[in-house]
Amino acid sequence: MPPLRKAVKNYKDPSVTQIAKRSRSPFRVLVSTVISARTKDEVTGAASERLYALASAPEEMSRLRITSIEKAIYPAGFYKTKARAIKNLCRMLIDEYDGTVPDKIEELIRLPGVGRKTANLVLTLGFGKPGICVDTHVHRVCNRLGAVKTKNPTETEFALRDVLPKKNWIEINALLVMYGQAVCNPVSPWCSRGGIISHCGRIGVTRSR
Repeated sequence: MPPLRKAVKNYKDPSVTQIAKRSRSPFRVLVSTVISARTKDEVTGAASERLYALASAPEEMSRLRITSIEKAIYPAGFYKTKARAIKNLCRMLIDEYDGTVPDKIEELIRLPGVGRKTANLVLTLGFGKPGICVDTHVHRVCNRLGAVKTKNPTETEFALRDVLPKKNWIEINALLVMYGQAVCNPVSPWCSRGGIISHCGRIGVTRSR
């Protein structure tokens, strides 16, 4: 972990991590992570802040029109689908959890628009509880490093639970997202500037810079 921390020390935290540090709000982490799916990091941050300017709690957000949520989070990917999910998850939080975000993964994944990635990020950033959030960056980098050999993010999550010390679970997502965005790109990664090349198996990499 130290070489990875050093490799990303000059990069910005992912948008959801920044929001979590500023707000200390599980609800904002939850909604921002829903927005972030298939969306560039800078778009996620701006869209989240526009939405929170309108409403910052489940009760307030549930009263917004879906069209207002759509307008606030555009141009996030699938913004219409996400707007409905956000409206519905707010309603579910109010009806079933007294407006409070649950802190158990089994309950989080019941919410509209919430999968294991989102649930784990809420646990780690929202509540400071152990969890391993795996998105496409984490999945790609871990397989290229040779830390795991998996076919999808869910498999990667459970494989990392077996090989990664629990003390590193919470920070692994932010570190690998920053590394994946800036260095270990999907196509032609910047291996020459990686900083952890001596630790990387470069598995599946056929072209690099």
